[in-house]
Amino acid sequence: MTQNKDWTGDKNSIFKCLGANSHCEHDYEKNAFYATDPKAGEMLLELMPQLDNIWENCVGGGHLAKVFEDHNKLGLATDLIDRGYYPSISYRYGEDFLMIQNKWNGDIVTNPPYSMALDFCKHSLELIEEGRYVCMFLKIQFLEGKERKKFFENNPPKYIFVSSSRIKCAMNGDFSNIGSSAVCYAWFVWQKGFKGEPIVRWFN
Repeated sequence: MTQNKDWTGDKNSIFKCLGANSHCEHDYEKNAFYATDPKAGEMLLELMPQLDNIWENCVGGGHLAKVFEDHNKLGLATDLIDRGYYPSISYRYGEDFLMIQNKWNGDIVTNPPYSMALDFCKHSLELIEEGRYVCMFLKIQFLEGKERKKFFENNPPKYIFVSSSRIKCAMNGDFSNIGSSAVCYAWFVWQKGFKGEPIVRWFN
């Protein structure tokens, strides 16, 4: 009996999905970043039209921020590295987000470095006001782990929007050199102060 495949890949693809460094197709590159397909930002705004005054704190090449700027939703763009994206609104480069203590009167939306994603989630929630949102584009595996379990129990996401068609991320924004992906991403959405059960939905 023939089965329909959800993705095309091989053994190497599975290791990439799991994040095994020894099977990475790229050598480690200092200050490399993984850009998010802009359609992930477009779809998030369709799912969460109430987002406003967005701080994109890992702006990279501006792939998400440009979407928010086009929709008049972007309030601030920051990153540790200046990669040449200069929006018409406020931007700052050369600062470590995890060291910032100034509160933000808006929402925070980004695709953070996966190795520091939990710290970015925690700190983002500390900086926003009650009722505002933190939206993080993360691998679905972010649901796993004992430390993250404790965080989720104390800070449950209001929504988890799962990408059913596997939106892609590209090293240094080079989408021309990536093929099919075995990695499933989701938008994890927190509303500060929310204590209910998370709602899981699917998009694209």
